[in-house]
Amino acid sequence: MIQDPRHYDVIVAPVITEKATMQSEANKVVFKVRMNATKVEIKAAVERLFDVKVTGVNTLVREGKRKVFRGFRGQQSDTKRAVVTLEKGHSIDVTTGL
Repeated sequence: MIQDPRHYDVIVAPVITEKATMQSEANKVVFKVRMNATKVEIKAAVERLFDVKVTGVNTLVREGKRKVFRGFRGQQSDTKRAVVTLEKGHSIDVTTGL
C-alpha cells in the first residue's frame, strides 16, 4: 500500500496515559494530532499508516496550563488529541511505533 507522506504530518504521537490505556480495552486509541487536522484527515491517516478500519474519530483541544518554572511564569502549548474508534477485530500496538 502506497502511503502519502502527508499522513505522517497529521499524526504527531500516540498518547500513552492511564486513561488512554483503559480506552484501548474498548477498541479506542488516542493520538496527539496537528492543531489544524480535520476528522477526515485523521481517519485517512490512521487507516493508511496502520492498515486498520476506523469507525469514528472524536477530537478535543487541551488548552495549555499556566506554570511557574524556576520563578518564571510560562504557559504550555495547546494540544489537539484524537480518540480513534477501531472496528471489531482491528487493533494498533502504539508501543512499537511506525
